[in-house]
Amino acid sequence: MTDRRAARAADLTEAIMRCTLELAQETGYAKLSIEAVAARAGVGKHTIYRRWPSRGLLFLDAVLSLNESGLTHPDTGDVVADLREVMTRAAGLLGRPPWGPLYQDLIGEAQHDPAVAAALNERFIEPQTADTLARLRAARDQGEIDPGFDLDVAMDLLSGPLYFRLLVTQQPLTDAYIDRVLRAAFAGMSPRPRE
Repeated sequence: MTDRRAARAADLTEAIMRCTLELAQETGYAKLSIEAVAARAGVGKHTIYRRWPSRGLLFLDAVLSLNESGLTHPDTGDVVADLREVMTRAAGLLGRPPWGPLYQDLIGEAQHDPAVAAALNERFIEPQTADTLARLRAARDQGEIDPGFDLDVAMDLLSGPLYFRLLVTQQPLTDAYIDRVLRAAFAGMSPRPRE
């Protein structure tokens, strides 16, 4: 493929994803169709199906194309501050349009489409989890977390409340709530005094 042809293909892919996001925001994911995306993008359905085998996988790529916020953890030597910073950024991303409502729809689709669930896990959830676990390991190695605390459970304690609020109760993900989650989690994770 020539450079010019590759650039045109990339531009077309980007245009299709942009149209997908526009339509999903206008009509909601439930009413999103490949036909409508094709019409808006000015392409045939076959052009879309050559790139994405399903509406769900197209939607996944479109939503993940918006994630430019950078949710990697710093290591300032204060694990609670570092986690708070990333959790606050994540709450900001998930709590407002366009990402928040689109991500909620994506999570809903993942409940019904195993291919979308697997791709979402591989491309978004697992990298975020790996980054958080790496920061928690560093904190454990620096003595900020009890050496016997299960870091997989720590990950669940930190992320579970955010997803619960986002997807179930739809209560706001405020800084005060994030502080409460961190206090509760670190009540169990902090190093135990030696007897």
